[in-house]
Amino acid sequence: MSPEASLKVALVGPTHPYKGGVASHTTTLAHELEAAGHEVTLVSWSHLYPSFFYPGEQSVPSGGSPDVTPFPRTVRALSWARPDTLVRAGRRLREMDVIIVVHVIPPVVPLHLTLLAAAGAGRAGGPRSIVIAHNVLPHEPHPGDAALMRALVRRVDAVVVHSAEQAGLARELGAADVVVADLPPHLPGGPPAERARHDGPTRLLALGLVRGYKGIDVLLRAMRQVPEVTLTVAGEMWGEAGETIRGLAAEPALRGRVEIRSGYVPADDIAGLLAEHDVLALTYRSATASQNVLLAQTHGMAVLASRVGTFGEQVRDGVDGYLVPPDDEPAVAAALRRLADPGTLAGLLAAVRPPDLTGPWARYVGALERAAAGVTATEPDAERGTSGPLTRARRGLLGARRRTGRAVREQLERAGTTVELTRRDFPASVRPTDVLAVDAQIDEATAVARGLGLPRSGRGMARWAALGALEALVAAVDDGHRSAVVVDASGEGSPFARWARAAGFAPVEAGEESDSPALDVDPQSLDLISRLHPGDVTVDELGPLLHQAAGALRHGGLLCLTLPVGGAHGAVATTADLRGAVARADSAGLALVGDLDGDLTARLQHAARVSADPEAAHALVRLTLRRR
Repeated sequence: MSPEASLKVALVGPTHPYKGGVASHTTTLAHELEAAGHEVTLVSWSHLYPSFFYPGEQSVPSGGSPDVTPFPRTVRALSWARPDTLVRAGRRLREMDVIIVVHVIPPVVPLHLTLLAAAGAGRAGGPRSIVIAHNVLPHEPHPGDAALMRALVRRVDAVVVHSAEQAGLARELGAADVVVADLPPHLPGGPPAERARHDGPTRLLALGLVRGYKGIDVLLRAMRQVPEVTLTVAGEMWGEAGETIRGLAAEPALRGRVEIRSGYVPADDIAGLLAEHDVLALTYRSATASQNVLLAQTHGMAVLASRVGTFGEQVRDGVDGYLVPPDDEPAVAAALRRLADPGTLAGLLAAVRPPDLTGPWARYVGALERAAAGVTATEPDAERGTSGPLTRARRGLLGARRRTGRAVREQLERAGTTVELTRRDFPASVRPTDVLAVDAQIDEATAVARGLGLPRSGRGMARWAALGALEALVAAVDDGHRSAVVVDASGEGSPFARWARAAGFAPVEAGEESDSPALDVDPQSLDLISRLHPGDVTVDELGPLLHQAAGALRHGGLLCLTLPVGGAHGAVATTADLRGAVARADSAGLALVGDLDGDLTARLQHAARVSADPEAAHALVRLTLRRR
């Protein structure tokens, strides 16, 4: 068995005291990579770049709170004024498995290339190199930017971007391997503040640096026609764009309705500021990927945004906000009139849903892990289309068959990340069919997973569920070449797919989906289907899932699932319920692996007693069923 399946990662980018979205993203990414089990060093800057490249305040004011929690293993070794610091830092990174460079602006490219060359990236045996490009080219480009970026993307192993449009631009510049991954949330300001009752005009907020491409001037000109709304502009005012905004705000039609809070907005002030407003205004002329919509939704705000970048995917037009064409003053004015109506605004605010703040990070880290292993990325259309789990699952299966599990395993082995597992590596306490009834079982499963060298991932119950399924995959399905075709429908909270990848398999993650299209694959084409905690199968969902699995699994293939135990709706409440579920599986041609006799029955009875709370189930049954 190999050492722990974790990568030694150097993440190169800005962090506190530098401020802004890129620094917050870099810092949060370091935390998320470490939480996924990797050994991470954040290599940052003591002096980033001269003020003529960035005329605003680069750093949080002295004594100001960080936007996000600082990463403890941070080395501030890089200086724009001292290129030799890039050489020395690069040499210290030669033993890393992967170097992830966070691209900020094109003038920094020569320094990044210096560091990568000193680290041996691109040479045989050297670390793999990945660039995260928040913007492949700046919103306001300058001569020479494209040439610098062309040099960077052609010299690294992979480029990660946050939209299909940016992927196309990276490919035009010569990037060979481009990974499209949705920008995960790295939201400053903490939890939402309490909102006081407000009966006055609709309050809009424009938050962040004031720059020409953000279109705040378009919003102000539209506001001339709609006197029932107010606007706060909170952020640093840059150059000509700032002067334009100040001039418009002073016009008679807008005087007294526009408040300008010039300067950096500290993280501690963000929640309170958002609570004082109803609508976040994002009337950009151009954009790539942004977290601003997620920030607004987290704090219960509606959004007025242009159809640029990712805004069109994040705002439900007419439901929790309005979308308008970019640079279209009449369209903005029409949207403002609707927002000025109290009933319309109340309906939008009531429809705002808080976004998922954890699942996107799991997907993002997974995309980086695949790039680090050299696994070819899925085309963006396959990830971003509207066809749902059916198309994603089928495309994923076709991709897995083209690559085959063996090819993926070989790539992972070359990256040094494969955990060599056999059935003998699992202790006898890890059983394909089992009942989770006491906390000690969770602790034991966690210890076993760490002892096997599996990445740290998932919460306690999810780890217990996934460990038994992994044992079944290795012991009962694997042919020794890791070529099993596996579909995992457990959802983001389960570590099973990540652990299976670490062991050299190529699982397809179909998402947590109970209706039949999720498993609409060729008959008898799968070796294992998993549906594990937290994506438990309810009693009502069991019948359709058994029918699907019976058709999709090869003879001898396995279905691994978890059922909640307790008083909640859809949970298993008695041993009779569980035996009934096993009987239904048998009728569908799926035989139980293991048994329900002896201590399992006693543990189920104990679990049912301690999980009698009708609001939630606190215990699980893991069933492994073999296709006859």
